[in-house]
Amino acid sequence: MEESLEVSRLTGAMTNEVYEIKWLSSRSGDQPRKVVVRMYGEGVEIFFNRDDEIRTFECLSKHGQGPRLLGRFSHGRIEEFINAKTLSASDLRDPKISAIIASKLREFHNLDMPTPKKVALWDRMRNWVSEAKRLSSPHEMEEFCLEKLDEEIDLLQRELSKDSQHIGFCHNDLQYGNIMMDEDTSSITLIDYEYASYNPIAYDIANHFCEMAADYHSKTPHILDYTSYPEVEERKRFVRAYLASSVKTGENYGNEEEMEQLVEDAERYTLANHLFWGLWAIISGHINKIDFDYFEYAKQRFEQYWLRKSELLVSWSPLSQLEWI
Repeated sequence: MEESLEVSRLTGAMTNEVYEIKWLSSRSGDQPRKVVVRMYGEGVEIFFNRDDEIRTFECLSKHGQGPRLLGRFSHGRIEEFINAKTLSASDLRDPKISAIIASKLREFHNLDMPTPKKVALWDRMRNWVSEAKRLSSPHEMEEFCLEKLDEEIDLLQRELSKDSQHIGFCHNDLQYGNIMMDEDTSSITLIDYEYASYNPIAYDIANHFCEMAADYHSKTPHILDYTSYPEVEERKRFVRAYLASSVKTGENYGNEEEMEQLVEDAERYTLANHLFWGLWAIISGHINKIDFDYFEYAKQRFEQYWLRKSELLVSWSPLSQLEWI
């Protein structure tokens, strides 16, 4: 039996180590059996509560939203192997695939999960600022302007939060590696819910758009290419598909005005997304042993934040940037 066991590491993960385990059935002619083994990264309890994440995983499985949990051990878990392909960076730009992703994301946002239905984004980022300061050297504190980030998060919360925004259960990490497609039916499955929580849906859409600048399977997976960030017509196409998908009774989605507003809101929420993953990368650079240049990734995320801030926050005065130059 040991000789028939095959272990393959799956690339692209930046929080955990993920392996595909395959073994031959004892019955002749049967297809090999497969599972996914996820080994938790070191120190990730800083980012999320693992027990909460497991409860989310199990609840989503009951909703038919992802793989089944097959087993747990002290530093990881065993998951059902989904017979589907993981998307590539280029797949996100395919209009047909993008529309299916948009529809699936809408379905995900409408899930009724047994967790507090309040925005988690801002408190999570404030906690991460504290952790980043605790872990960072004086040079890193200065390089990433960590002493100023609490003020920036306060500013973003004031500017971006509004009573009319829609709150849903968000994936919060919708990069291509967390999207699987059945090649026969074209159905989509979203996986990896470690960062999932209730948040503004515009933030989750913003995160997906930002991930289009990444290719985690390239020779330089930490390098982001913002020339690949989707143009406005591509963003509108995605949001139209999102709004056109099935909705809850009583909701009034789908008109052009709604689409324009959601596209605008998502673009502004990219600022929060850059700070979120920039902070994540600083902390990960100190605690995670995965071969990934976290600090360079953080640098690029913060650079985008400062580059786009004056354009996206109308009430922000350029004079306040002088102390950052």
